[in-house]
Amino acid sequence: MKVVVNQGNCIGCGACESICPDVFQINDEGLSSVIGKEEDFTNHEEEIRDAVDSCPTGAITEEAETPEVKEEE
Repeated sequence: MKVVVNQGNCIGCGACESICPDVFQINDEGLSSVIGKEEDFTNHEEEIRDAVDSCPTGAITEEAETPEVKEEE
């Protein structure tokens, strides 16, 4: 699962950080950001979905990881 915060839409209300502090934090600019963008967040899927649903501006999206496609030799 990949989590993305569109900081252009974020108002920094902090709902996402309150719901899932292991994934979201309010950065120095007062906007939400994802902690450790390359981490595996499968253990936090329910909380991430709650944060997505709770975001008043719809700034947070979750995307399925696309599996690597192996080229045939």
